[in-house]
Amino acid sequence: MHGLGNCYIYVDCFQERVGDAPALARAVSDRNTGVGSDGLILICPSTRADARMEMYNLDGSRGQMCGNGIRCVAKFVYEHGLSRKNPIQIETDAGLKTIWLTLQDNRVTHARVDMGPPGLQPQDLPVLLELNQMVDHPIHVLGHGARMTCVSMGNPHAVIYGVPLDQLAPPQLETEGRRIETDSRFPQRVNVHFVDVLSSTEVRMLTWERGSGATQACGTGAAAVCVAGVLTQRHSRQITAHLPGGDLQLEWSQTDNHVYMTGPAVEIFTGDWLTS
Repeated sequence: MHGLGNCYIYVDCFQERVGDAPALARAVSDRNTGVGSDGLILICPSTRADARMEMYNLDGSRGQMCGNGIRCVAKFVYEHGLSRKNPIQIETDAGLKTIWLTLQDNRVTHARVDMGPPGLQPQDLPVLLELNQMVDHPIHVLGHGARMTCVSMGNPHAVIYGVPLDQLAPPQLETEGRRIETDSRFPQRVNVHFVDVLSSTEVRMLTWERGSGATQACGTGAAAVCVAGVLTQRHSRQITAHLPGGDLQLEWSQTDNHVYMTGPAVEIFTGDWLTS
């Protein structure tokens, strides 16, 4: 399944067993010898919610949360009858998440996710910066004097403004994304987003995800971008984020301090993985 081209292989662990999940993630994600994906997501039973999501990046590392992935998990849970609730609750490593489903002919087309409140303390990411240095921190990218704002959405994000996106062709995006991802200031690495503000309600962004590389979309990243833009007074609390794979709708609510994300969820195919 995919959300805006951010594609994962999903395993129904209500029916199947997975032994070495990191090894399976690396195997199925390989675009030459596997299926090809941004990673692996296990849909598991939960004692606290309708299902539990376990996420593994392309390199086998564990991820706490995936905004595009959780919409697809909710779609699977509903359409396969694991729960017929609406909204659905999914347990993640970043806590319980509530998802409202948009249905057409009893199929899920879109979902709105309560991503929870952003983490704005250095220990939330973690990042080795003082609190007052986390917003609009100066950083050099491709010779530009850019600005970086750090936000946790259950996983760590560095949101960077001031770099023309047309200068971030794949080689440059990989070089700069990997450099910032592995910067010593981020002891657990970081997801990197380069942002161009188009108006008070629209942004365009490119993403380099820790453990997966350049992806077509990042839901938690788009949520972090929404928060960062409000913190730095670049746009309003409700925005459309244009990503290579499509658009997400974001809102950082003043009422409850939660970020809400709305986007599509698409099933591509099902199949069997033949192990030796």
